[in-house]
Amino acid sequence: MSITNRCICVFLLAATLAVPVVILAAPAANDDGVQIRVYDTHHKDYHNWDDRENHAWGVYLTNKHKKAHEYKESNRREQQNYWNWRHSHPDHD
Repeated sequence: MSITNRCICVFLLAATLAVPVVILAAPAANDDGVQIRVYDTHHKDYHNWDDRENHAWGVYLTNKHKKAHEYKESNRREQQNYWNWRHSHPDHD
């Protein structure tokens, strides 16, 4: 075997052994339940839109006697009214 062939074989063997180690060392996706971050322009803060926020949106719509719909389908005025309501109705953990 020539030196070139030996080098190629050693390189392929090293790559074959290294690939599973690299795959196992890769960090897993971090899913904390946060799906979207929403910016509240009036209060100048961000809110994580998760299950808790989705529940609060449903409570808001019920309290305001509005038909159920997604937050992203609401207009800016309704979104601003929601964040005003939300800041006066925080979660009690």
